[in-house]
Amino acid sequence: MNEEIWLTIGSEFSDLPDLSTITRITVRLMIAALLGGILGYERERKKRSAGIRTHMLVAVGAALFVIGPLQSGMPIEDMSRVLQGVVQGIGFLGAGAIMVRAKQREVEGLTTAASIWATAAIGVIAGLGLEATAILSAGIVLIILGVIPVIMPKTFEADPPPAGQSDDR
Repeated sequence: MNEEIWLTIGSEFSDLPDLSTITRITVRLMIAALLGGILGYERERKKRSAGIRTHMLVAVGAALFVIGPLQSGMPIEDMSRVLQGVVQGIGFLGAGAIMVRAKQREVEGLTTAASIWATAAIGVIAGLGLEATAILSAGIVLIILGVIPVIMPKTFEADPPPAGQSDDR
């Protein structure tokens, strides 16, 4: 009976059958976590609502949603349904980062929501084993988040108030 228990336990952990598979999964998850953390650091440094931990969790979670089906033998053709679910779910998470301030007529958090969405995509790419593409993508997202605001600062003001109303900003 003890032998049967140990055989069952061993078969439950058979998704990581050898050192090569363990290394592959570890690298994919660590790349996703690292890249998510870098993107989250940029958001946290700017005191935005979603920071390092959120971005790391999004990237690792997205990678897991790809790694799991791949490990279980799901055909790559069927992966589109998994990816659709990830994209939709991340959309809801991103929506939580968006705030509308009616009095000031401002919308806040769109860039953070977009960075969460991009981080999920980078996590998916890392989970698929396309680490170089994930690193390149994270670099491009960092340029968008960090460099673009410096070279193209906001030069426009919010829409003026409707005629007959004062602007008490």
